[in-house]
Amino acid sequence: AKVGALIRRCYNLTPEAARLSVRGATLSADDITLSYNGTTLELTKNEYRILQVLMEHAGQVVRRTTLMEKLWETDVYIDDNTLTVNITRLRKRLSDIGLSNFILTKRGIGYQIPDPPGRSPFNTGDHSE
Repeated sequence: AKVGALIRRCYNLTPEAARLSVRGATLSADDITLSYNGTTLELTKNEYRILQVLMEHAGQVVRRTTLMEKLWETDVYIDDNTLTVNITRLRKRLSDIGLSNFILTKRGIGYQIPDPPGRSPFNTGDHSE
């Protein structure tokens, strides 16, 4: 709860902005969790930041360098493999709650949470009735 409050203050998040939902998964800044199909997964700081960046840019490829800058916020050299290890561990945890293939690798570029099935990048309006 303390970490969630700190993240909300640092990023000036309103209660609505403190939650991101993509493909049925909801990321909460309040308690640093991801919920999916009734299961809630407590996240580490790095897992939360990875998901936050990818979910904010769902459907787009996020470069590895962008993720590394957001995760470690430093100019100090961070081994490229460190991000790979974090993503691998996160994917395993996501798979355990039914979110296999939630994060895709775009080899040589970065990572992506793909658009939900049936959603086109050219479809900008909400057509739900």
